[in-house]
Amino acid sequence: MHALHQDVLPPSGVEHGTTLKLTNDDSVLYNLVVARGNLLRIFAVVEHMGVLANKEGVREREVDMEDSSLMNTSKSQGTERVLRFQLIREHTLHGIVTGLHGVKVLLSADDGLDRLLVSFKEAKIALLEWSPTLYDLQTVSIHTYERAPQLMDPTPSFVSVLRLDPQSRCAALSLPQDAVAILPFHHTQNTDLDADAMDTATNEIPYSPSFILDLGSLQVHHAIAFDFLPGFQKPTLAVLYQSPNQTWTGRLKEFKDTCSLVFFTLDVLTREHAVIGRVEGLPFDSLNLIPCAASIGGVIVSTSNSVIYANASRKLVLPVNGWPTRISDLPVLPVDDPTRMLRLEGSQFAFIDDRTLLVCLPDGHVYSIEVVAEGVVTKLNMTKEPIVRTTIPSGCIYVDADTVAIFSTVGPTVFMQPRKVQEDLEDDEEDEAKAAEPAANSVEMDVDEYDEELYGPLPTSQPSAMQEEAPVETASVKKKRTRTVVTLSLLASLPAYGPISDMVFGATQNGDKYVPVLITATGNGHLGSLSLFQKDLPVKVNRRPHAVGGMRGIWSLPIRPSSSTHDERDTLIISTDATPSPGVSRISVKGSKTDVTVTTRISGLTIGAAPFFSRTAILHVMTNAIRVLAPDGVERQIIKDLDGTTPRAKIRFCSIQDPFVLIFREDDTIGLFVGEKDRGKIRRKDMSMLGDKGLKYVTGCFFRDDAGIMPSSSVKQWLLLVRAQGTMEIWSLPKLALVFSSDDLQTLQSTLKDSFALPASSIPTPTPNSSTPVADSTEEDPMPLAAPPPTTTDVDQVLVAPVGDCGSKSLCLFVLLKSGHFAAYNIAPAPPSPPESHSPRTITIPILFVKAFSRAFELQRLTEDQMQSAIIVETKKIVRSFISFETLDQSSGVFFTGENPHWILKNSEVGALRMIPSGHTLVHAFSPCTLWGSKRTDFLLYSDEGANVVEWLTDFTLAYQLPSKHIPRGHAYSNIVFDERTSSLVAATNIQSAFSSYDEEGNPLWTPDASNVSYPTTDCSTLELINTESWITMDGFEFAQNEFVTSVAIVMLETSSTGSGYKELVAVATAVNRGEDLATKGVTYLFEIVEVVPDPARQAETWYKLKLRCKDEARGPVTALCGLGGYLVSSMGQKVFVRSFDQDERLVGVAFLDAGVYVTSLKVLKNLLLVGDIYKSVMFVAFQEEPFKLVVLAKDRRNLCVSCADFFFVQDEMAVVACDDEGVIRVYDYNPADPGSQDGRYLLLRSEFFSQSEYRTSVVVARRTKEDPILPQSKLLMGLTNGALSTLIPLDELTAKSLQLLYGQLARNVQHVAGLNPKANRIVRNDTVSKPLSKGVLDGTLLYEFENLSLVRQDEIVKQIGTEKTVLAQALTSLASAW
Repeated sequence: MHALHQDVLPPSGVEHGTTLKLTNDDSVLYNLVVARGNLLRIFAVVEHMGVLANKEGVREREVDMEDSSLMNTSKSQGTERVLRFQLIREHTLHGIVTGLHGVKVLLSADDGLDRLLVSFKEAKIALLEWSPTLYDLQTVSIHTYERAPQLMDPTPSFVSVLRLDPQSRCAALSLPQDAVAILPFHHTQNTDLDADAMDTATNEIPYSPSFILDLGSLQVHHAIAFDFLPGFQKPTLAVLYQSPNQTWTGRLKEFKDTCSLVFFTLDVLTREHAVIGRVEGLPFDSLNLIPCAASIGGVIVSTSNSVIYANASRKLVLPVNGWPTRISDLPVLPVDDPTRMLRLEGSQFAFIDDRTLLVCLPDGHVYSIEVVAEGVVTKLNMTKEPIVRTTIPSGCIYVDADTVAIFSTVGPTVFMQPRKVQEDLEDDEEDEAKAAEPAANSVEMDVDEYDEELYGPLPTSQPSAMQEEAPVETASVKKKRTRTVVTLSLLASLPAYGPISDMVFGATQNGDKYVPVLITATGNGHLGSLSLFQKDLPVKVNRRPHAVGGMRGIWSLPIRPSSSTHDERDTLIISTDATPSPGVSRISVKGSKTDVTVTTRISGLTIGAAPFFSRTAILHVMTNAIRVLAPDGVERQIIKDLDGTTPRAKIRFCSIQDPFVLIFREDDTIGLFVGEKDRGKIRRKDMSMLGDKGLKYVTGCFFRDDAGIMPSSSVKQWLLLVRAQGTMEIWSLPKLALVFSSDDLQTLQSTLKDSFALPASSIPTPTPNSSTPVADSTEEDPMPLAAPPPTTTDVDQVLVAPVGDCGSKSLCLFVLLKSGHFAAYNIAPAPPSPPESHSPRTITIPILFVKAFSRAFELQRLTEDQMQSAIIVETKKIVRSFISFETLDQSSGVFFTGENPHWILKNSEVGALRMIPSGHTLVHAFSPCTLWGSKRTDFLLYSDEGANVVEWLTDFTLAYQLPSKHIPRGHAYSNIVFDERTSSLVAATNIQSAFSSYDEEGNPLWTPDASNVSYPTTDCSTLELINTESWITMDGFEFAQNEFVTSVAIVMLETSSTGSGYKELVAVATAVNRGEDLATKGVTYLFEIVEVVPDPARQAETWYKLKLRCKDEARGPVTALCGLGGYLVSSMGQKVFVRSFDQDERLVGVAFLDAGVYVTSLKVLKNLLLVGDIYKSVMFVAFQEEPFKLVVLAKDRRNLCVSCADFFFVQDEMAVVACDDEGVIRVYDYNPADPGSQDGRYLLLRSEFFSQSEYRTSVVVARRTKEDPILPQSKLLMGLTNGALSTLIPLDELTAKSLQLLYGQLARNVQHVAGLNPKANRIVRNDTVSKPLSKGVLDGTLLYEFENLSLVRQDEIVKQIGTEKTVLAQALTSLASAW
């Protein structure tokens, strides 16, 4: 069986990030590069000044993470800094990113730009730079260490760490077996480079040969962390490591302080190193090190329970709880808060200045520590209370003096502004400060240890920034004592939902229509939430004005009696239909009720309509005339499209933008008109500036640049024209001056550059028998010239329109070819032209069109009988068109009509352009509409269901590739199930609670002996019944304090209490943690969801509660369960049981099976059972009732850790899909006829595919194809632990062969970001086979790169594999649906 693996949603959150100057744009503060898994995103960070106020519900010292906007927590109001992110590039890499840094190379001194250094899981380092011509990253070099001796037998859990010297002299990548790869860079400050190396550097090779440093030569083993130190003449590293005598909490009596530090300098030229200092006797739980500023020296070492300042001569220990004195022999500094109880595991640290360190705890609280230095470091001061509560950190970096970034993999990434303010001390705090001064001063430092030769003379004591200022007292005045505190205010945030713990499909109501919605349990801790995803943009139907009609076009217009009226709402609707021939047009207004009334009917087809003369008139374009209408529909002026008395070809398309009108005829001639507002009429405009009259024009449009995106201060209106030979030109208005020209539009190149050519000319073939002129002119028209013969790559439509909200609008170019290919382009600044280039034009604008994405749409195909009748063709004709719109809240976008219609919108939070299906099969016409007085803009569209007025559902966001809704819950969920009968959600929470062990008599074995020592924590769960309409918890169930849920399922069990003989129950499996000395137990619960009388105060129509029906205790943990033919299947310890629900009271076992070590997954298909085990891989089992028995049909040969297993089938084929804890997807085949299965006893491994992250939850959905709409295939939807959502789709033999050939061509002949190998990225090492089993599953990430290639490049690739481009495009399009 063949399958396609593709990502529906990329990884969520930020694991690695850096800020640097990557692009040469003066309007950009800096660039932000972030990565999670294989997703790399590049943002431009721009600054806005805006008014921010505290939002209701945000506490004084806490950023309310339930508010997606993450409002500022500063107490002051007024003008504040606001940062905005603009996504400029996004890449799905063929490798997992493990580190990012901005590096300055030798050429950085010339161009002022940084380079990007990226490390990957496969022990690779790539050096990338920004190409202004490509407007993208391009690879400078890639350095791989896969064949180093240290990686011959790699440790699966090892993750390489990238570190960069502060002066960019070299980079270091950690390798297994205590080794570090060093990559030196040429630099003006690098005195180690000789003359030859400098000559090489001048040849634009920014690096020297890399080498591997064995830390064992420094007596370093079991390295924990390392980093470069600032302020040294040569690159200097600090390495934190464990001594050979490792320990743990059970051996603290033998070994305690087993960690050490070593400082050494590195000579990158001679590859030698010299140790300059060591620090021994650090606590065994040391986790990380943070280099201090050069003015202070040394490092900060973070442990689980303390923060330590260490250099070659001293150690200062700041405890954050009461454990350091119990697990370490190091003396600690006195603390001002003896009840402080913090935990530093998972914390992130960053210096915001030389002496202030931010500590971001795993629960989101942020503290500050001041390093008090008077010549040497003498004290560490930590704030008593947290500064703010923000996101759960995965990283924290200092950006500049006004910005610090806190990254997160489980929630949003935030940018905060640190400030130091003076705060008055309260009276009780002042007394405490006075009492603490003598003790604090007595332990700050030992004067005997002070080395005056090293540090200089001992300075006089001065108060630190966090110390209170000494009071000045006189006989009459006592000055108030103050202290300096750090505050953090929010600047910006990048949205993220975090890992997917569980997911299930539910039903939600968009207006009066029920649609499927994917409900996922995401986040962690206080960022836990429910995230809802829909594959189509959520809208609801407000009304159905069938009297409007409008199959061939709808225009809702705001026409006013005078220009002094400022009401923005629409007043009338113009609609048109092709039948009865030759067409009919209507003008409708709002009636006395909500219905519309047709006031005017016009014979003929309307091509376009728009407000004119400052919205005081209607410009109405028909197939043979241009009309100016009054607000009541009365005709003011008509210009018939005639050549003398001879009718011209019919008008097929028009573009209207007050005061200009552009028409395109069926013979590709054009007409340009301009309005005269004082006369209230329009006239023809001279087009002699466009060039030769014999030229043909395929399409074009007007566009306006009110936001100043186009680099011109005077011109606000522009005209874009596409000539028949494919040349795209931009002309300034009203003088018609050519400012941009490109010949690459019809091939959809990745960038459209200015060719600096004069107005295009062609060599058309004369057609003597025709008398139709080409362009409108006051002079006599010459003999018309025919356009080049049409091809499938001719441009069909173009549109330039703003997309985004009022704060982040950008102009975008949308292109549709007659072949069905679509492309969207962003407008970006072009690089400066070289001095030797000379443009023959007098005016140019330095812009570049950069392709954002491409799609391929299927063309309409009429039958031969339909083609014979012109009337039927006109009636059945499906028009694809771009329609721009702007809502009342100034949000702009584009709607793409026709079959499979789409919305094109832009999210303001990440600045990404999204193309989202509308959910309709067919939309003929579309228009924004405010006729019915809605507070928001409605949309009037004519679909296959007729005319509908729809409205966006505002609670959904476009921050991700799918429309999503974020429901904060304040805690994470481990398991969720959806009950279809009650439309409610049953969710199991995942929280932490205190844990204590007891003896047989119930007495605690240990209790805390101090206020800053706490009990350990364990997982705990509760069960919640949630209403999916209001998302209110209707009922719940609390388990024991040491009991947590492992699995939840809705099962149908046999019962005699119902007429059908079955009852739907909620089955819950739990495990009871009893400590390390006692075996874990488990419990199986059965709940029934029952309807109760709702509380009148809640104003709910229905209300439900959970009723416990059965509780069955087990001697082992119950880890998985499911329903099977009226029975309950559950795992207990190493066994799988099948049990019946006897008399609605108890569970009675009818069959069992010895499964493995720990069952992780149970899946059912009819009477077949799939068992996934944490060690014994996967088993294929059958259940029979006479007699009751579980029979093992087949199992895997190898011992693997399986986290999830599923059935996968298509037509008459079935396979087993399993995923392990490393993210490897394996496809098994059950075939007893194959000799390799040994009579069917073993499953046959057919394919292995590395998906880069494991998934623990999956959903199988039915996929129906056009070839076989009755018998569905299975489509596997997988929720990954990195937040990605992936699918596995079965492929038929013919499609699989075509895509396999395409896969090989793309892997070999397309340049990939960072020079990574896509095939090697998916290959799984398997020593039991002669060659990798990689052909069964295709990588959709690589295959869908084919859509974004230019058409010329696509033709080159399909020519080599002997197929057609349209065949591949249709195959990829049919597989692209989310579900």
